[in-house]
Order: sequence, then structure tokens, then C-alpha cells
Amino acid sequence: MSSDKKEKKAKGPASEEQIFMEKIVSLCKRRGFVFPSSEIYGGLKSCYDYGPLGVELKRNVKNEWWRAMVHSREDVVGIDASIIMSPEVWRASGHLSSFSDPLVDCRDCKVRGRADHWPKADPGSEVEYKVVVDHQSGKKETRKSKVSELGIVCPECGSPNHSDIRSFNLMFRTSIGSVDPIDAIVKRIEGKGLSGKELKQAVVEAVEETAVYLRPETAQAMFVNFANVQGAARIKPPFGIAQQGKSFRNEVTVEHFTYRSCEFEQMEMEFFVPPKEHCEPGERTPNEWFEYWCQQRHDWYAKLGIRKEKLRLRPHAKDELAHYAKENGACQDVEYEYPWGWGELEGIANRTDYDLKAHEQASGKKLSYFDPQRNVHYHPYVIEPAAGADRAALAFLLDAYTEEAPSETRKDGRVLLKLHPRLAPIKVAVLPLVKKDGMPERARKVMDAFVSQSINAFYDEKDAVGRRYARQDEAGTPYCLTVDGQTSEDGTVTIRERDSMKQDRIKVEEAVAVVQRRLAE
Repeated sequence: MSSDKKEKKAKGPASEEQIFMEKIVSLCKRRGFVFPSSEIYGGLKSCYDYGPLGVELKRNVKNEWWRAMVHSREDVVGIDASIIMSPEVWRASGHLSSFSDPLVDCRDCKVRGRADHWPKADPGSEVEYKVVVDHQSGKKETRKSKVSELGIVCPECGSPNHSDIRSFNLMFRTSIGSVDPIDAIVKRIEGKGLSGKELKQAVVEAVEETAVYLRPETAQAMFVNFANVQGAARIKPPFGIAQQGKSFRNEVTVEHFTYRSCEFEQMEMEFFVPPKEHCEPGERTPNEWFEYWCQQRHDWYAKLGIRKEKLRLRPHAKDELAHYAKENGACQDVEYEYPWGWGELEGIANRTDYDLKAHEQASGKKLSYFDPQRNVHYHPYVIEPAAGADRAALAFLLDAYTEEAPSETRKDGRVLLKLHPRLAPIKVAVLPLVKKDGMPERARKVMDAFVSQSINAFYDEKDAVGRRYARQDEAGTPYCLTVDGQTSEDGTVTIRERDSMKQDRIKVEEAVAVVQRRLAE
């Protein structure tokens, strides 16, 4: 709905997707992965807070990305740029003029959304649809109407009656400096008797005097810092600049839990490569680098546990291509099969030399590369793998969620997160079997050994050990170590593996090494 104050829609039978997502949202809140932001004040739509387990999961996702993209390569370096940049950056990049969505409202059920995401219908055809006329009882009224020349219908009620499409810029605008923009507006329009378009233009001009924007992407900072990084790091194309950080988009519609929200964290890399005409013999061309990074990024998710049948690479159609890829560029998405269908997990684009040339022209500063061996200047092409830490964390959670029914060997069913051990928030739980006979004291010593090696461990002595196992299964903890009566006799503990529930006896002094080895494997 376009406003939190609108009346709630009448609920029908829940779909499988809704039931599944309700389970995920419930588990996330119950176990401390994700909470609604500002919940005690009713929450804020599309904003979420990561709890104790969620922050560890997202941090692990980011660490694995950084390890794969930067630390394991000699040709990629990182930066951490400011969230607020000069407005000229966004003017040169095209964001101020074209970074917008087509906004449309349904005149029957008042739903607001993106026109390019609404279902298609044949222009001029007559459609029948139902609209809720009594929100308390859920009573609906059947109506008929013709589809407009735009050929779209409301995704909620099916109505073809909609407002005109308006352009909605996605960037969050704020102001910088000591001047209050409200004072500037009052000063500009006071006593001038302006109205209509003249009034609006005067307000726009007053606001723009101090306007800055929260970045909608991290990419532009890597383009404007191209010469700084290249000179400081003393590297030549092909090389990459990587960055992780917050971005902000005032989305028309937010949906599917943390999948699409107004505040999110990106993991982007700009890989600068010589244009085809400047490639050395045997060196990858921009198109070959594009294919390389598409496969690398697809495989990264699979290596960290997402089922391969749930992943695919989908090339963009011509009408989907971004402005920087219209001429010679290309785009593909790594897509995941979410409960609601296939959706973007990460985008890989051949941005050509569009961005460096655009910023060079706007700033008057050279952003080309000089090849001393060939005595030639050129603007590198850019291959961009762009992922979201929040979206990736959600995909890993969804794919790991497992419900196991009771069986002959296990009377009770269970819920567990089959997270890859390197992504798991807690690596090992240390559990004394009972709170007596010196077991808590011995378990604390085991716990201290893990903490001293910077392995995220969790100590738990509350409730029966079976209930403690269940809690750790839901948290995705891959290993549980149990100190029991036998520990005092032979110095061994039980190690339980999450997915198989297999238990082995290992020596106390080898516990850290055993877990480290299993994590590495």
C-alpha cells in the first residue's frame, strides 16, 4: 500500500510463498537475525535492524566476498568512499536526470507501484476485476473496464483504471552547510506572489543551493577515484577497485522482507580493462572478461552452499539494458529462485568506457590511462559485478532453511539452517550436559580456548541438552561440543555435526584444532 495509514486489505487464504516467508520472518526475529526497525513505535516500512546473529551472518557474507574479490587476487584493491559526494558526480553520471522509476496509482484499490512492473494486458480489451468495497467484511464488487493504451493492470485487484505515470527520482536529497534550506525557500518566494509552476521552480532553485544526495550506489566513487587509486597502487589495467558500503534508494515499492528496501549495503567491484584494440596478444578482451566475471560470481554463491539448481545466469534483453550498456555493453544477472520466483541476486555489467568519459568531460580532469610501453592513452572499459550484502544474506538464509519431519530414528521433527560453516554466525556451541559435577567449569575452559583463537563460540547451559541442540540448529551453528561425565574420566568431549547429527568423541585439547580443520574443509 502507498501509506501505512490506509486500511488493511481483507486477507484471503495464504499462499505457499506467504506461509514460507512468515516462517522465515518468525525465525529471524525469534533467533535474532532481523528485527523490524523502530518496532516499539510501530516500525518503519522497509527498514530493518540486524540482531546478534544477523549481523554476524551479514559480516561473514561480506568477509567472504572481500576474501574472494580482493584478498585472494593481486589485481584488485579496495577503497571506502564517502556516502555523500558532490552533486556534480550525480549530474555527470546521469542520476539526477534519469535515475527514476515510472510511478502509477490504481484508482480502484489505491495501490501504488512501478508501471514497468505491473501485469500486461491488451490495450482496448475489456477486463473483469473485483474490488474490496467493505474492508471490515472483505466484501468485493465485480467491475468491468477497458485497458488503456499503456496496456497495464493493477497487480492487486486487476483494475485497468490507473493514474497518469509520473517520474519518481530514487535519490534521497538532503542539505549540507549552516544554511537552513527552509529559510532559503522563504527568502526566495516571500512577497513575490508566486503560484503554480513558478512557485515550484523557485522552491527547486532554493533547495538546490545546498542540496546533496545520499548515494544510490557505491560505483561512482570508484570511477571518480580511478586516477587516484591507479597512481597510488601503481597498477595497470586489467585491475579492479572494490568497495562495500551503504547505499540508499527511495524505492516506489518495497517488498519481500529485506529483498528490496530503501537502505541497503552493496558489494561492488569495478574491473578496468583495456579496450579490445589495446589488448596485448593473448590477453582477455572486455567481452571475455565479462564472461569470466559472470561465471566467477555465479560460482561464488554455489561454493558457499546455495543449491546449483536454484541459481542461473540470465542475460538482459535489449530493452532492459542500462544507459551505460546501450552501445557495446552487456548485462547479466545471477538469479536465485526465491519463494516468489526467479529474481536478481547480483548484476554483472560491461559498462564500456561510459563512466570514465562522462566524469572526465564534466570535471575537466583526465581519467584515461597512459600505457608507457605502447605510448598511448586510452579510457579503460569497465566490467562491474554488483552484489548486495542484504540480498545475499537473505538468499543464503532462504536456501538454508530446512524442515525435517519425524522419522524412525528420530521421533521429533526439527527446523535447521544448513548454512555453510564459514557463513554461520556461531561456529561452535559449548554445552555442559548438566549444571553440576564440574561440567560447567570444564566447559568454560573449552569455551575460553575457542575465544582465544577468535572463533565465534556460544556457551549455553540452560534447559535440557536436546532443547539446546534445537536452538543451535535453528541458528545454523554447524558444531556443538558437549562436556559430559566421561570428560572427567578420559578427557574427551562429544562433537555433534548439525546436518547429519552424527556424534564423535574427540580429545578436549584437540577441540579447537578439530573445529578449525572442519571449518577450513
